[in-house]
Amino acid sequence: MSLPRNTPRGTEVAAAYSQAQTPIAAKPGRVWGLLSDIDRWPTWNALVQSAVLSGPLHPGSIFKWKSKGITIVSTLQEVTPNERLAWSGKALGTDAIHVWELEPTDQGVILRTEESFGGWLPWLMPKAMQRTLDETLPAWLQAIKSEAERTPAGFQSRYVR
Repeated sequence: MSLPRNTPRGTEVAAAYSQAQTPIAAKPGRVWGLLSDIDRWPTWNALVQSAVLSGPLHPGSIFKWKSKGITIVSTLQEVTPNERLAWSGKALGTDAIHVWELEPTDQGVILRTEESFGGWLPWLMPKAMQRTLDETLPAWLQAIKSEAERTPAGFQSRYVR
């Protein structure tokens, strides 16, 4: 993946960084549909209480979401259907960069994710923030894997081309 281990400002090293991946026995379009339909995240991911995309699924669009009781304001940075979704976000003294990549395989897709945290809070509590990333990335992957593998074959997001 090409995510630098930097904050959105691009100059300081991140206080916390993690990456994870999982194989998913579903077509890339199905996995992409779940990832890219931000408003529906709460329906398949217990870590997300609410999510609302304001505008189209394009770089520069903003979405607000709540995870573990914390409201996060994120901006889409990269949207490449069925391949890559990346955003930056801010919440409670934390600057985050999050990237998802899909790699098609004969059995479905390998879904990779990575995230970095910068800002005053992660620098104040680096071990806690690292633990947060190390726990939440695999939880997100498990949630999307479960949903993608159980979703009926006809499911398609409004964002699939």
